[in-house]
Amino acid sequence: MRLLAIDTATEACSAAILVEGRMLARFEIAGRSHTQQMLPMVHGLMAEASLSFAQLDGFVCGIGPGSFAGVRIGVGFVKGLALSLDRPVVGISSLTMLAQAALDEGALRVIASIDARMNEIYVGAFEADASGLCRSMGPLRVMPPDQFREDAAGPWHAVGTGWGTYETTMRQGVTGDVLHVDGAALPRAQAALKLALPEFAAGRTLAADDLAPLYLRDKVALTLEEQVQLRASRN
Repeated sequence: MRLLAIDTATEACSAAILVEGRMLARFEIAGRSHTQQMLPMVHGLMAEASLSFAQLDGFVCGIGPGSFAGVRIGVGFVKGLALSLDRPVVGISSLTMLAQAALDEGALRVIASIDARMNEIYVGAFEADASGLCRSMGPLRVMPPDQFREDAAGPWHAVGTGWGTYETTMRQGVTGDVLHVDGAALPRAQAALKLALPEFAAGRTLAADDLAPLYLRDKVALTLEEQVQLRASRN
């Protein structure tokens, strides 16, 4: 199977190709330059794999949550390719990608969190299934960090920029032990490929038209009054 995965949902830009069991991957911190960095990254990977887009069997896309603009860039790019080539797609959440990477490094249970800005976090709890793949322990959520609660037994590994920004506050909401925190972790496309493989094998794919972002919230900016209140709360 030949699959291309793209993720641009956070400040990272990553791509990965699976070619008959061999994986090639690239990762860069893009900031707000995903559009400029993504195309050369993808074309470089395709050249390294000696593949044309027409030879791909399907696409995998990071669908968020994360940056609204970043999510739209990745989803739009994958949707356009999949539509033009009539290929199936699978969408994978950013939080699940973060958790899968931690499970691959030996964690048993993971709390993945991304800084959602506006004094909020995206967060989800995960554990490994019998095959070592990530399984959600509940709904993915967006909330202020001081409202976060996780009562399930640990021990936990904590990953993502939500922890990098709000670790002290978030630890207070966890009942079990938090053994390790990686507050700089960002989603990577190779984790999305690993999670998508069983979906392709089982035929649980989407038509390109059905690929959609996972935002978790609709509001993208604070009002001026809310910005003043937020700055005051931090002083």
